[in-house]
Amino acid sequence: MGKCRLSGPPVEVNSTGIADLPDVVTKVSLEARSHVPTALHWASKFVASTAGFWKTLGNLETSSLPKELSSQAIDKPIFVCGVARAGSTILTEVISQHPELACHHYSDFPLTWIPYWWNSLRKRLPLPKQEPQERAHRDRLMITADSPEAIEEVLWMYFFPAAHKRDCNHVMGEQESHPPFEKFYRDHIQKLMAVRHGQRYLTKNNYHVTRLEYLLRLFPDARIIIPIRDPMQQVASLLKQHHLFSQKNAKDARVSRQLRLSGHFEFGPLRCPIIVNDEQPAHYRQFLDDITWYASQWADVYGFLHQRMQENQSLANACLVVPYEDLCSESIKSLEKVFTHLGLDDERGKTIIAANAPTIKAPDYYQPDFDAEQEELIRNITHETAALFAGRDV
Repeated sequence: MGKCRLSGPPVEVNSTGIADLPDVVTKVSLEARSHVPTALHWASKFVASTAGFWKTLGNLETSSLPKELSSQAIDKPIFVCGVARAGSTILTEVISQHPELACHHYSDFPLTWIPYWWNSLRKRLPLPKQEPQERAHRDRLMITADSPEAIEEVLWMYFFPAAHKRDCNHVMGEQESHPPFEKFYRDHIQKLMAVRHGQRYLTKNNYHVTRLEYLLRLFPDARIIIPIRDPMQQVASLLKQHHLFSQKNAKDARVSRQLRLSGHFEFGPLRCPIIVNDEQPAHYRQFLDDITWYASQWADVYGFLHQRMQENQSLANACLVVPYEDLCSESIKSLEKVFTHLGLDDERGKTIIAANAPTIKAPDYYQPDFDAEQEELIRNITHETAALFAGRDV
């Protein structure tokens, strides 16, 4: 199998070759099980069902920290997003090693609402030493509670209840306005940076692909990383994870509910498409086979991103498209472009690149097992969008 070293000895990874960590079921315990730990599930349900209370507590937390937050300017925040299984997690993992950055960890869930108080408490708890454990994807990628993870979506779900409704257009443009959310979000970022002693915010959230222009209005100096992968390979990897989580859910129905509670809708029975225009809800309401579903997501999302970058020069300047294939075959060159785009190309960045680039390899064991008809279907759905990114200089 292909190997990737995130920390410690090399670990074998899944069909992405360099693992993408879109979502796991076992956020806190990180146990490699086919079911959800009961304590985690009940804690997640409790926090979700009392979200209004936690929002109030988050505001109280903010008001208690005037000194700590007064010097926490949000400078050039970094957003990593795209379609799952394209290398977003390895990029986030590598980028997060720069000491200037602060990002969410697995341990931040489900108490995402109060990052300063919760992390301050965790530092004082007599927690046992953690040994890396295999994540729920069963891909032999070893993680701990302090590994970077996509956590912040629960905040967006509260303030934007339609964010994952199947019959809604999910695009938030530069005209979007939600002052209560915008203040809470800024405060949240500042608190995370303060408690993690970071100067810049880093987040991985695939759902930001429909919100980039809104985010740029809030943070005009934001930097955006968009991983992309050959559609045949990416659809195969998406299908593999969808089938895995569907099988897990057949054994334990809490699996899909836990994914929903943690703001992840890519896989399993409760998956929800990212809708980028008003016509698409009807398309996804049809009985689509899984291959068509994921190929359509690939084409829809990346096609939308390309269109917006063509029409919005500020967005295009803020974005860097990172082909998965380049990341595997020319790791140093690809990571250098990423760190330069993010303004992290100092000596510390160069050291991080040198340490991580040799561990990023393309898979040498996995090939999609589509038959000729299925391959033609994927090509027919994705070829127009794929052509837009072919030969793109990243």
